[in-house]
Amino acid sequence: MVTRDISKILFTAVYPLYVQKVERKARTREEVNTVICWLTGYSREQLDQHAKCDINFQDFFQQAPLFNPKSSLITGVVCGVRVEDIQDPITQKVRYLDKLIDELAKGKPMEKILRQ
Repeated sequence: MVTRDISKILFTAVYPLYVQKVERKARTREEVNTVICWLTGYSREQLDQHAKCDINFQDFFQQAPLFNPKSSLITGVVCGVRVEDIQDPITQKVRYLDKLIDELAKGKPMEKILRQ
């Protein structure tokens, strides 16, 4: 079986897929941006820049201004793995983001997604 280092996947390749996923469920790009900014501390302008250049997940998360301390409240399963049990910090952050996008696509209220 071939495994791919998730940290090397380009954020710019996955971002449009996040948007497509939520738009199919009547959510918006703006809501995706809200979730990503909440998790990473990026401003909208910084996020827009990262969405246009080739940056992998490792660099995207390492350059994040302030990873949200409430991220530890994100729990559940993504791709068959409990996000709270993931040992690699970058992989865990990617899966936190995946989980938030899943919650958005499933219609969860924004207040709950942002752990308010």
